[in-house]
Amino acid sequence: MNPTIAIRMVGADFLKLRKKRGTLIWALVLTLAPLLIFFIVKAVQHSSSPAEHSPAGGIGGYQDALRVLAFFFGPLAGIMIGTDGGAGDLAAGVFRDLVVTGRSRLALFGARIPAAVGLTWLVVLAGYALTLIGTYALSSGTPTPGGALVVNGLLFTLFSTGVICVVAVGFASLTGSRPAALTVLIGWQLIASRILENIESLGSSRELILSQAIAHFSPISLNDGHGPRGGEVVTMSTGAAVAVTLAWIVIFAGLGAWRTRTMDA
Repeated sequence: MNPTIAIRMVGADFLKLRKKRGTLIWALVLTLAPLLIFFIVKAVQHSSSPAEHSPAGGIGGYQDALRVLAFFFGPLAGIMIGTDGGAGDLAAGVFRDLVVTGRSRLALFGARIPAAVGLTWLVVLAGYALTLIGTYALSSGTPTPGGALVVNGLLFTLFSTGVICVVAVGFASLTGSRPAALTVLIGWQLIASRILENIESLGSSRELILSQAIAHFSPISLNDGHGPRGGEVVTMSTGAAVAVTLAWIVIFAGLGAWRTRTMDA
């Protein structure tokens, strides 16, 4: 398969995801609404009692908003879009039609990943733009993030949401059911992983939790001992964080590709 065909296949998958208005709208709501609520509530608190509440923007506001976007709701949007990308063809009943065209099943699976990640990043970029607007517009004269932190925050947000989205595509392709994949991944992201992060008896095995590996690359200081999602921070080397992240991507993408290649059309 030549690059032109590959680009067309990715573009077709991207178009299919973009046309699913329900998924796209809720992904945007899930990404933007929490940030709007955060900045509005913080701004009201600061205006009513400046001595007790810091400004909604500035460096402090940026760090809090980045936690909301990169660790909570951005990844959830990635899960929504990724599971739709991974199991959407089966749910729509068009997988058989795609197979009989003679296209490689692995190519069909491979096109899902960049399409889902691309759409996730567009949604997340809207959230990051809102973060920057709130950070600078509501700083009230306090120090604001420098260019390096802004760029690093953007790259980290894209990294965090992109990794989760790839895992979601692979897992949804493996299960063949978007509702099941969506339920399991959200349950893992919001509940199970946070519980495991706080079980000290698990020791260094907690390094295998994806959220811990992702948090290692955060441009926001987490030296207070608590992770951005409320769990405990597990100290690990950069090499270990890279290895864990790649392992999650390779395992779930590999399982999704295997299932796509072997399932009955």
